[in-house]
Amino acid sequence: MIDRMMLIIAAAVGGLLAWVMVGGAGRSADVFWQTPAALFVVAGAGLVSLACCPTLTWRSARAVLWRALAPRRDRARTTVLTMIALADIARRNGLLAVERHVRTMEDRFLRRAMLMAIDGTDPRVIESVMRAEMEAVDLRHTCGRAWLESMGRLAPAFGMIGTLIGLVVMLGRLDDPARIGPGMAVALLTTLYGLIASHLFCYPLARRLAHHNSDELLDRTIALQGVLALQAGDSPRLVAEKLSVYLPASAGMDEFVPTPATEEPLEEDSRVEDGAGRSAAGAVEAAGRRSRDGRMAEAA
Repeated sequence: MIDRMMLIIAAAVGGLLAWVMVGGAGRSADVFWQTPAALFVVAGAGLVSLACCPTLTWRSARAVLWRALAPRRDRARTTVLTMIALADIARRNGLLAVERHVRTMEDRFLRRAMLMAIDGTDPRVIESVMRAEMEAVDLRHTCGRAWLESMGRLAPAFGMIGTLIGLVVMLGRLDDPARIGPGMAVALLTTLYGLIASHLFCYPLARRLAHHNSDELLDRTIALQGVLALQAGDSPRLVAEKLSVYLPASAGMDEFVPTPATEEPLEEDSRVEDGAGRSAAGAVEAAGRRSRDGRMAEAA
Protein backbone atom coordinates (compact mmCIF):
# COMPACT_ATOMS: atom_id res chain seq x y z
CA MET A 1 0.00 0.00 0.00
CA ILE A 2 1.31 3.43 -0.96
CA ASP A 3 1.04 6.44 1.32
CA ARG A 4 -1.86 8.59 0.10
CA MET A 5 -0.34 11.80 1.41
CA MET A 6 2.82 11.12 -0.56
CA LEU A 7 0.74 10.55 -3.70
CA ILE A 8 -1.02 13.87 -3.15
CA ILE A 9 2.28 15.70 -2.70
CA ALA A 10 3.77 13.98 -5.76
CA ALA A 11 0.75 14.94 -7.83
CA ALA A 12 1.00 18.55 -6.62
CA VAL A 13 4.72 18.77 -7.46
CA GLY A 14 4.13 17.12 -10.84
CA GLY A 15 1.34 19.56 -11.59
CA LEU A 16 3.57 22.48 -10.64
CA LEU A 17 6.34 21.25 -12.97
CA ALA A 18 3.84 20.70 -15.79
CA TRP A 19 2.43 24.19 -15.28
CA VAL A 20 5.90 25.74 -15.52
CA MET A 21 6.83 23.70 -18.60
CA VAL A 22 3.59 24.34 -20.45
CA GLY A 23 3.66 27.98 -19.46
CA GLY A 24 7.17 28.36 -20.82
CA ALA A 25 6.95 26.25 -23.97
CA GLY A 26 3.26 26.39 -24.79
CA ARG A 27 2.26 23.81 -27.37
CA SER A 28 5.90 22.79 -27.75
CA ALA A 29 6.02 21.36 -24.19
CA ASP A 30 6.75 17.92 -25.66
CA VAL A 31 10.36 19.06 -26.09
CA PHE A 32 10.83 18.38 -22.38
CA TRP A 33 10.54 14.65 -22.95
CA GLN A 34 13.33 12.64 -24.53
CA THR A 35 13.08 8.91 -23.89
CA PRO A 36 16.77 8.07 -24.58
CA ALA A 37 17.94 10.80 -22.19
CA ALA A 38 15.57 9.66 -19.43
CA LEU A 39 16.62 6.02 -19.81
CA PHE A 40 20.29 7.00 -19.78
CA VAL A 41 19.95 8.84 -16.46
CA VAL A 42 17.64 6.40 -14.65
CA ALA A 43 19.20 3.16 -15.86
CA GLY A 44 22.76 4.40 -15.52
CA ALA A 45 22.31 5.73 -11.99
CA GLY A 46 20.34 2.65 -10.92
CA LEU A 47 22.88 0.13 -12.22
CA VAL A 48 25.92 1.91 -10.82
CA SER A 49 24.25 2.42 -7.44
CA LEU A 50 23.45 -1.30 -7.28
CA ALA A 51 27.10 -1.99 -8.00
CA CYS A 52 27.97 0.26 -5.04
CA CYS A 53 25.77 -1.90 -2.75
CA PRO A 54 26.70 -5.52 -3.52
CA THR A 55 24.40 -6.91 -0.81
CA LEU A 56 21.34 -5.62 -2.69
CA THR A 57 19.66 -7.61 -5.43
CA TRP A 58 16.91 -6.67 -7.83
CA ARG A 59 14.35 -8.26 -5.54
CA SER A 60 15.65 -6.56 -2.40
CA ALA A 61 15.87 -3.22 -4.24
CA ARG A 62 12.20 -3.56 -5.19
CA ALA A 63 11.40 -4.31 -1.54
CA VAL A 64 13.31 -1.18 -0.47
CA LEU A 65 11.30 0.97 -2.85
CA TRP A 66 8.03 -0.58 -1.70
CA ARG A 67 8.91 0.04 1.93
CA ALA A 68 9.85 3.65 1.19
CA LEU A 69 6.50 4.22 -0.54
CA ALA A 70 4.50 2.56 2.24
CA PRO A 71 2.62 4.72 4.76
CA ARG A 72 4.05 5.29 8.19
CA ARG A 73 3.17 2.65 10.76
CA ASP A 74 3.34 4.24 14.20
CA ARG A 75 2.92 1.16 16.39
CA ALA A 76 4.61 2.52 19.52
CA ARG A 77 1.33 3.40 21.24
CA THR A 78 -0.18 0.03 20.40
CA THR A 79 2.89 -1.75 21.75
CA VAL A 80 2.68 0.17 25.03
CA LEU A 81 -0.99 -0.77 25.44
CA THR A 82 -0.20 -4.39 24.61
CA MET A 83 2.53 -4.56 27.25
CA ILE A 84 0.23 -2.98 29.87
CA ALA A 85 -2.45 -5.59 29.10
CA LEU A 86 0.08 -8.42 29.35
CA ALA A 87 1.38 -7.01 32.63
CA ASP A 88 -2.17 -7.02 34.01
CA ILE A 89 -2.64 -10.67 33.00
CA ALA A 90 0.74 -11.62 34.46
CA ARG A 91 -0.07 -9.83 37.71
CA ARG A 92 -3.37 -11.66 38.13
CA ASN A 93 -2.45 -15.16 36.93
CA GLY A 94 1.33 -15.27 36.68
CA LEU A 95 3.73 -14.91 33.78
CA LEU A 96 2.90 -18.35 32.38
CA ALA A 97 -0.70 -17.27 31.84
CA VAL A 98 0.29 -14.87 29.05
CA GLU A 99 1.78 -17.61 26.87
CA ARG A 100 -1.43 -18.42 25.02
CA HIS A 101 -1.88 -14.71 24.22
CA VAL A 102 1.73 -14.33 23.13
CA ARG A 103 1.64 -17.21 20.66
CA THR A 104 -1.10 -15.51 18.65
CA MET A 105 0.82 -12.24 18.25
CA GLU A 106 1.77 -11.10 14.75
CA ASP A 107 4.81 -9.16 15.98
CA ARG A 108 7.60 -11.73 15.67
CA PHE A 109 10.05 -9.65 17.69
CA LEU A 110 7.73 -9.25 20.67
CA ARG A 111 6.57 -12.86 20.48
CA ARG A 112 10.15 -14.14 20.50
CA ALA A 113 11.18 -11.96 23.44
CA MET A 114 8.10 -12.88 25.48
CA LEU A 115 8.58 -16.61 24.91
CA MET A 116 12.18 -16.32 26.08
CA ALA A 117 10.97 -14.52 29.20
CA ILE A 118 8.28 -17.14 29.85
CA ASP A 119 10.90 -19.88 29.56
CA GLY A 120 12.87 -18.22 32.33
CA THR A 121 15.79 -16.98 30.24
CA ASP A 122 18.17 -14.62 31.99
CA PRO A 123 17.16 -10.97 31.37
CA ARG A 124 20.69 -10.10 30.25
CA VAL A 125 20.55 -12.86 27.64
CA ILE A 126 17.16 -11.66 26.38
CA GLU A 127 18.40 -8.09 26.08
CA SER A 128 21.60 -9.19 24.33
CA VAL A 129 19.77 -11.35 21.77
CA MET A 130 17.09 -8.77 21.05
CA ARG A 131 19.61 -5.92 20.80
CA ALA A 132 21.58 -7.97 18.29
CA GLU A 133 18.43 -8.45 16.19
CA MET A 134 17.71 -4.73 16.33
CA GLU A 135 21.23 -3.95 15.16
CA ALA A 136 20.86 -6.40 12.27
CA VAL A 137 17.59 -4.75 11.20
CA ASP A 138 19.23 -1.33 11.40
CA LEU A 139 22.11 -2.50 9.21
CA ARG A 140 19.72 -3.88 6.57
CA HIS A 141 17.76 -0.66 6.50
CA THR A 142 20.97 1.36 6.34
CA CYS A 143 21.99 -0.58 3.24
CA GLY A 144 18.70 0.21 1.49
CA ARG A 145 18.92 3.86 2.46
CA ALA A 146 22.53 4.02 1.26
CA TRP A 147 21.44 2.64 -2.12
CA LEU A 148 18.87 5.40 -2.61
CA GLU A 149 21.31 8.07 -1.43
CA SER A 150 23.96 6.72 -3.80
CA MET A 151 21.47 6.81 -6.66
CA GLY A 152 20.61 10.38 -5.69
CA ARG A 153 24.27 11.39 -5.99
CA LEU A 154 24.78 9.53 -9.26
CA ALA A 155 21.69 10.78 -11.12
CA PRO A 156 22.97 14.39 -11.52
CA ALA A 157 26.37 13.00 -12.53
CA PHE A 158 24.78 10.94 -15.31
CA GLY A 159 22.74 13.97 -16.27
CA MET A 160 25.93 15.98 -16.68
CA ILE A 161 27.54 13.16 -18.66
CA GLY A 162 24.56 13.13 -21.00
CA THR A 163 24.75 16.89 -21.37
CA LEU A 164 28.44 16.73 -22.27
CA ILE A 165 27.76 13.99 -24.82
CA GLY A 166 25.00 16.12 -26.33
CA LEU A 167 27.28 19.16 -26.48
CA VAL A 168 29.98 17.18 -28.25
CA VAL A 169 27.46 15.97 -30.82
CA MET A 170 26.07 19.49 -31.24
CA LEU A 171 29.51 21.07 -31.69
CA GLY A 172 30.25 18.55 -34.39
CA ARG A 173 27.35 19.97 -36.39
CA LEU A 174 28.16 23.68 -36.28
CA ASP A 175 27.97 23.78 -40.03
CA ASP A 176 24.17 23.72 -39.65
CA PRO A 177 23.21 26.71 -37.40
CA ALA A 178 19.54 25.73 -37.48
CA ARG A 179 20.27 22.62 -35.43
CA ILE A 180 22.32 24.30 -32.69
CA GLY A 181 19.31 25.47 -30.63
CA PRO A 182 17.40 22.16 -30.61
CA GLY A 183 20.64 20.27 -30.00
CA MET A 184 21.46 22.40 -26.98
CA ALA A 185 17.94 21.87 -25.58
CA VAL A 186 18.23 18.09 -25.89
CA ALA A 187 21.68 18.12 -24.30
CA LEU A 188 20.44 20.06 -21.26
CA LEU A 189 17.50 17.71 -20.72
CA THR A 190 19.70 15.00 -19.22
CA THR A 191 20.83 17.42 -16.51
CA LEU A 192 17.20 18.26 -15.81
CA TYR A 193 16.29 14.58 -15.57
CA GLY A 194 19.21 13.92 -13.23
CA LEU A 195 18.20 16.72 -10.87
CA ILE A 196 14.56 15.62 -10.85
CA ALA A 197 15.47 11.99 -10.17
CA SER A 198 17.87 13.00 -7.40
CA HIS A 199 15.99 15.67 -5.46
CA LEU A 200 12.38 14.71 -6.16
CA PHE A 201 12.71 10.93 -5.96
CA CYS A 202 15.88 9.42 -4.45
CA TYR A 203 16.60 11.74 -1.52
CA PRO A 204 12.97 12.04 -0.34
CA LEU A 205 12.58 8.25 -0.41
CA ALA A 206 15.85 7.83 1.49
CA ARG A 207 14.57 10.19 4.19
CA ARG A 208 11.30 8.26 4.38
CA LEU A 209 13.28 5.06 4.90
CA ALA A 210 15.21 6.73 7.71
CA HIS A 211 11.95 7.72 9.44
CA HIS A 212 10.50 4.22 8.98
CA ASN A 213 13.65 2.75 10.48
CA SER A 214 13.50 5.08 13.50
CA ASP A 215 9.84 4.19 14.11
CA GLU A 216 10.56 0.46 13.93
CA LEU A 217 13.55 0.67 16.28
CA LEU A 218 11.50 2.72 18.75
CA ASP A 219 8.71 0.14 18.64
CA ARG A 220 11.16 -2.69 19.30
CA THR A 221 12.86 -0.78 22.10
CA ILE A 222 9.48 -0.33 23.80
CA ALA A 223 8.70 -4.03 23.33
CA LEU A 224 12.06 -5.09 24.79
CA GLN A 225 11.77 -2.82 27.82
CA GLY A 226 8.22 -4.03 28.37
CA VAL A 227 9.29 -7.68 28.30
CA LEU A 228 12.07 -7.02 30.80
CA ALA A 229 9.63 -5.18 33.06
CA LEU A 230 7.15 -8.07 32.92
CA GLN A 231 9.87 -10.57 33.71
CA ALA A 232 10.92 -8.46 36.69
CA GLY A 233 7.35 -8.65 38.04
CA ASP A 234 6.52 -4.95 37.66
CA SER A 235 2.92 -3.90 38.16
CA PRO A 236 0.84 -2.70 35.19
CA ARG A 237 1.07 0.87 36.45
CA LEU A 238 4.86 0.72 36.70
CA VAL A 239 5.07 -0.83 33.23
CA ALA A 240 2.92 2.01 31.89
CA GLU A 241 5.10 4.60 33.59
CA LYS A 242 8.28 3.04 32.20
CA LEU A 243 7.03 2.74 28.62
CA SER A 244 5.02 5.94 28.28
CA VAL A 245 8.25 7.96 28.43
CA TYR A 246 8.94 6.78 24.87
CA LEU A 247 5.75 8.42 23.61
CA PRO A 248 5.24 12.11 22.90
CA ALA A 249 3.38 14.17 25.47
CA SER A 250 0.43 14.47 23.09
CA ALA A 251 -0.08 10.69 23.04
CA GLY A 252 -2.42 10.91 26.02
CA MET A 253 -1.18 7.85 27.88
CA ASP A 254 -2.42 9.08 31.25
CA GLU A 255 -5.87 7.64 30.65
CA PHE A 256 -4.37 4.20 30.05
CA VAL A 257 -2.17 4.15 33.16
CA PRO A 258 -3.95 1.88 35.63
CA THR A 259 -5.01 3.69 38.78
CA PRO A 260 -3.98 2.10 42.04
CA ALA A 261 -6.72 0.25 43.83
CA THR A 262 -8.12 1.98 46.90
CA GLU A 263 -7.30 0.42 50.23
CA GLU A 264 -10.06 -1.50 51.92
CA PRO A 265 -11.09 -0.50 55.44
CA LEU A 266 -9.12 -2.06 58.25
CA GLU A 267 -12.11 -4.01 59.50
CA GLU A 268 -12.46 -5.57 56.06
CA ASP A 269 -8.81 -6.67 56.15
CA SER A 270 -9.42 -8.13 59.61
CA ARG A 271 -12.35 -10.14 58.34
CA VAL A 272 -10.21 -11.40 55.47
CA GLU A 273 -7.40 -12.51 57.73
CA ASP A 274 -9.78 -14.22 60.18
CA GLY A 275 -11.64 -16.08 57.46
CA ALA A 276 -9.56 -19.22 57.03
CA GLY A 277 -12.04 -20.67 54.58
CA ARG A 278 -11.61 -17.90 52.00
CA SER A 279 -9.45 -18.55 48.93
CA ALA A 280 -6.07 -16.89 48.34
CA ALA A 281 -7.41 -15.05 45.30
CA GLY A 282 -10.23 -13.55 47.34
CA ALA A 283 -7.84 -12.47 50.04
CA VAL A 284 -5.59 -10.72 47.53
CA GLU A 285 -8.54 -8.87 46.00
CA ALA A 286 -9.87 -7.73 49.34
CA ALA A 287 -6.41 -6.58 50.43
CA GLY A 288 -6.16 -4.18 47.52
CA ARG A 289 -4.84 -6.40 44.62
CA ARG A 290 -1.33 -6.86 45.86
CA SER A 291 1.32 -8.08 43.37
CA ARG A 292 1.43 -11.75 42.47
CA ASP A 293 4.76 -12.14 44.28
CA GLY A 294 3.23 -10.88 47.54
CA ARG A 295 0.70 -13.62 48.20
CA MET A 296 -1.01 -13.57 51.60
CA ALA A 297 0.01 -16.05 54.24
CA GLU A 298 -2.59 -18.49 55.32
CA ALA A 299 -4.52 -17.55 58.44
CA ALA A 300 -3.51 -19.44 61.49
